[in-house]
Amino acid sequence: MRGLLQENLAETANAYMAWWNLAGVDCAVGEEPVDWLRPVQAPARTQISVPGDSPAQTKPHSFETFLTWLAQDATQPERRWPGAMILPEGPIHAPLMVVTDMPDPADIGAGALLSDRAGKLFDAMVRAIGLKRADIHLASLFLSRPPGAMVEASDLTAAAARMRTHVMLAAPRRLLLLGDRTIRTLLPAADSGSRIFNHGGGTLPVFATFHPRLLLGQPAAKAECWRILQGLIEEMPE
Repeated sequence: MRGLLQENLAETANAYMAWWNLAGVDCAVGEEPVDWLRPVQAPARTQISVPGDSPAQTKPHSFETFLTWLAQDATQPERRWPGAMILPEGPIHAPLMVVTDMPDPADIGAGALLSDRAGKLFDAMVRAIGLKRADIHLASLFLSRPPGAMVEASDLTAAAARMRTHVMLAAPRRLLLLGDRTIRTLLPAADSGSRIFNHGGGTLPVFATFHPRLLLGQPAAKAECWRILQGLIEEMPE
């Protein structure tokens, strides 16, 4: 009986202390008087400044400074990936700018976009519209190839904003997008049927078709690709 009584007294004492803890009393004596009826105020948050942070990064204002920014800026998503970057090539104010999604494995080895078999097919597409590779401005959404060719949504958003600046500074006459990922990134669903590309500094005609790598595996798609290229030919200046 004595043991049961001691256990009951211990449980009662524990319950008593738990009740006071729930009431906010966690010590017997405090150094300062406390107004228990005053609502508890959350402590003010202190903003911590991280070295190197800036309110807004200054965008390049010329194509030359844009190329330097691409090659040297440490915040580019490609800095997290292995492999060398392939910078855009070709003249500014070109009659046509072509944008692909990212370098293929063969491109990394060659150090140039659209090389190997896909490059030969691409060169044939360019000749079909009366141009040579040297005439066009060629670029990719991403300058290198991430592991597994997988990119995060935040990287796609950053690449889209970067490419709009790129198009504005390169100032081509026409824009051709290659591949589904490029099209979805630069022409959101709301603009998927549009033939006008808005880069923030103006607009220009835009065309979209299959990537040469897909055409190599699905020759039946070449007919649709040729139809789109014919529309581009009609828009090209004499």
